[in-house]
Amino acid sequence: MESFDITNSTHESFVDPVVHSQALVYISSVLGWMYFTAWTMSFYPQVIINWRRKSVIGYSFDFVAFNFTGFVAYACFNTGLYWIPEIKAEYYKKHPEGVAPVELNDVFFSLHAFAITSVTVIQCIIYEKGSQKINTWARVLLVFVWTYVLITVILAAVGSMEWLDFLYSFSYIKVGVTVLKYMPQAYLNFARKSTVGWSIGNVLLDFSGGWLSILQMILNAYNGNDWASLEGNLTKLGLGVVTIIFDSIFIIQHYCLYWKANPYKPMDDDVEICVDVEKTKEKEKEKAAILRHHRRSEGGTGKVRRRSQSPAPRSYKSALTTPKASPNNNTSSALSRDAQDSV
Repeated sequence: MESFDITNSTHESFVDPVVHSQALVYISSVLGWMYFTAWTMSFYPQVIINWRRKSVIGYSFDFVAFNFTGFVAYACFNTGLYWIPEIKAEYYKKHPEGVAPVELNDVFFSLHAFAITSVTVIQCIIYEKGSQKINTWARVLLVFVWTYVLITVILAAVGSMEWLDFLYSFSYIKVGVTVLKYMPQAYLNFARKSTVGWSIGNVLLDFSGGWLSILQMILNAYNGNDWASLEGNLTKLGLGVVTIIFDSIFIIQHYCLYWKANPYKPMDDDVEICVDVEKTKEKEKEKAAILRHHRRSEGGTGKVRRRSQSPAPRSYKSALTTPKASPNNNTSSALSRDAQDSV
């Protein structure tokens, strides 16, 4: 690693930048926490719907794998650039009059995202999944990504690469993975002609967070007269733009294309269990009510009693009181004679 005066460089990071308006600083902070809240809450609708359905059918496993990988990289980038003094010093050496590209809400968001995506990975393991799995092309790409990470960390450790550049490689991985991760989910929705299993609540919150994130970056760049800061945090800018584009696609799929679709359209040998929880519960209640009514009508056994094939035995008195049959009714006459003989 190139040697330089860390003390002086780090000191620059604590100098308050010149801004046009202090009010815009507060507005930027509010926007930051707003997008943090929107993006943070966006994970929970998907977790809840998976838990209620006890199924992850309709939730792309390629998306889950890319999402998890991306947030591991994003968490490393944000924590390193915010908390490690040496790396912060490297950044301010390259951008001596720049504003901090990573804020506290970025750090907490990425750490929380890593934790909650770990939960979705566990759900994909334990819940009904049908024939869904990570596709071969996604596995190959993920192996390539982590091999690249291993090579760059070795280069940074031996001094052939600055740690700041290593962290920026993490940020580029996050942007690239984000571009790729939405594609399998969009295709899965298209192939199934349904968005069931993919939470629209997640999409709407993600969409809002993307706009708020970009708005905050533009406001900071204008207020600090530092438009280069947009390039300094290309990760955040790229995430916002990509998120808005793909969330727009999901909104169109859910509200325009497949809003009349059946809860589930089978693909190959997929098996859907409890796709629509409410409808399933209603059907189960109807079946239970019919079964209870049937059991009550059949004496509580639940079985249909078959009528006896042989006539019931006739008593002695009934035989005596048997009316005489007409001459034309041979069957009745025979019964009468049998009764008289028995007397």
